[in-house]
Amino acid sequence: MTSPVIKIDPALDLVLEREIDVPVELVWKAWTTPEHLREWFAPKPWAITDCSVDLRPGGVMNFVMRSPDGQEFPNTSCYLEITPFERLVMTDTLQAGYRPSANPFFTAVVEMARHGSGARYRAIAIHGDAATRQKHEEMGFHDGWGTVLTQMVDYIKAGHMQR
Repeated sequence: MTSPVIKIDPALDLVLEREIDVPVELVWKAWTTPEHLREWFAPKPWAITDCSVDLRPGGVMNFVMRSPDGQEFPNTSCYLEITPFERLVMTDTLQAGYRPSANPFFTAVVEMARHGSGARYRAIAIHGDAATRQKHEEMGFHDGWGTVLTQMVDYIKAGHMQR
């Protein structure tokens, strides 16, 4: 089964694309292994204090993001699609078992493809309306997701994925 092509709608979607010099297999492992995800997924000095992954359609990624002043922000995303080493699609619009969320915000698509010895990486934030997209952009989507991507690459290059 082939994954559907995501048609970007600039009025509703935010996109971050980069070529990175780490292998797809390690990018996949960084995104799908809680002990690794918690090390890079929050832009420092923020931190992930708790993280769990139930990697299956209808399963969830739960994590708690802590601000530098100690405020905690729990997050839950339901996995919609899992294509190993290629794509993860998850949404906070749904909770475990595809149950509707009380406070939906966006759907995330993380795509990766082999590119030489590294990878092409694309993160897409899909929003239900232009106002939500604008709010996410103003919250710092590009800086935040760009920062955590750099942190992930640095984490992988530092050899932490061998654990």
